[in-house]
Amino acid sequence: MEWGLPCRTSLWGLCSVLLYIAGAKGEMSHAHSTLSVSAPHLYYTCPEGATVKLLCNQRGTALHTSDKLRGTWLFTPHSDQHCTGRMGPRHTVIGRLHGNHSLPPGLHFGSSEQNLWVLLQNVTHADQGRYCCMVLDIQVEHNHGSVVQKPHSHVVLQVTPRRNDGTQNCTVWDPTPPGGSVPVALAVAACILALLSLPLILVLVYKQRHSAHSSRRAQELVRMDSEAHGHENPVFLGGSPQIKTRTVSQIMTRQSSETGRHLLSEPGTPLSPPAHGEVFFPTEDSILESPEFLQV
Repeated sequence: MEWGLPCRTSLWGLCSVLLYIAGAKGEMSHAHSTLSVSAPHLYYTCPEGATVKLLCNQRGTALHTSDKLRGTWLFTPHSDQHCTGRMGPRHTVIGRLHGNHSLPPGLHFGSSEQNLWVLLQNVTHADQGRYCCMVLDIQVEHNHGSVVQKPHSHVVLQVTPRRNDGTQNCTVWDPTPPGGSVPVALAVAACILALLSLPLILVLVYKQRHSAHSSRRAQELVRMDSEAHGHENPVFLGGSPQIKTRTVSQIMTRQSSETGRHLLSEPGTPLSPPAHGEVFFPTEDSILESPEFLQV
């Protein structure tokens, strides 16, 4: 079983390549950016009247030391669509807000070095939808600002009817793993499946080789037995054996036996032809055709 070790070695090499590629794909999306934004929880479910704090995490630094970072939130009532335009939570317009003094009642924004959030008080069904958190890296040159980085993420708020027990607690849940871990998980699953199927593959290869060896051994034994009896082995002939055919006249002709006697020539042999020139088959009178049989 010398071939088992290279097989295992190549399989481990393939698994290593898959894991390396998966990890590279998970990091490739952030390779061109020094900023990243992610949401620790994707879905928030709150009853009417509750207070909820939607949170996003900020990682990284600005592209240039003189750049300014600004966190902002966008909103769309359609949870399956991307946030577009400048519409913020509770019908605010991004770019026209100057601190929390211009915000509608029950709406507050906040940020720290690593987090940014929006606080919604007394939520209603109008607050249900997708909230997009975004960090803008603004490069200021000659009194003009240009956005050089714009990482973003999102959370979804679902508002349920008011509870009869009076509790106003919100629940959070995350149905999907964090970004970047899905390719790694798939690569690990593929490697585990390959390792589990390795014994079956080895058994099948061993049976195939054993069957081929047995077939060659049987052919060799047939050839050796044929040579021992002085016959040619039809297994190793280029074509199929030819069948000799004889005509009726050759069959009726007396054949010589190995002892030198003529077959069917000995007296008393059954079905021997008469010795005085009689016909082998008795002569039969011809049957006249009846005129009735000739009429149709």
